[in-house]
Amino acid sequence: MLKTLGLAVLAALIALLLYAATRPDQFRVERSLRIEAPPERLYALIEDLKGFNTWNPYARKDPAMKQRYGDVTRGPGAFYAWESKEVGVGSMKITEVQAPIRVTIALDFEQPFAAHNTAEFTLRRDGGATQVTWAMHGPANFMSKLMGVFFDMDRMVGPDFEAGLANLKNAAEAR
Repeated sequence: MLKTLGLAVLAALIALLLYAATRPDQFRVERSLRIEAPPERLYALIEDLKGFNTWNPYARKDPAMKQRYGDVTRGPGAFYAWESKEVGVGSMKITEVQAPIRVTIALDFEQPFAAHNTAEFTLRRDGGATQVTWAMHGPANFMSKLMGVFFDMDRMVGPDFEAGLANLKNAAEAR
């Protein structure tokens, strides 16, 4: 009986690992919001990392967060790092801009787990407003795939992107 139970647990574990291995090698989380402001105003709040942190939902989660900016804080090469008990340890560096329609950021996490992703902000004029899309994508190694069986990245990160876009909307429309 015990041997049969052990074999059943082993078979279930092997099935779980095989299923995890079939998951996609990349992930993507994306949210969009229409904001009543021109792209230029929104772009200024995204490509300046100090301005970014006035609406960044992750910076708001931990008032005790340790923050460090590089010598350059806006445009290509702009750098920002954080250390927090609430949101982990990591850094971001703007790698590419196409004013005023796109900002691409290398997003590196050290804790709670190592990850190297890309964040993109895309701004599309929509009449007198702007459609803003915040996306994050990156590789999914085997551990990420295994975690993805139990935790949905879109459900974990998506609400934070929605909160951030709402904060951005408030900041841009208040000006």
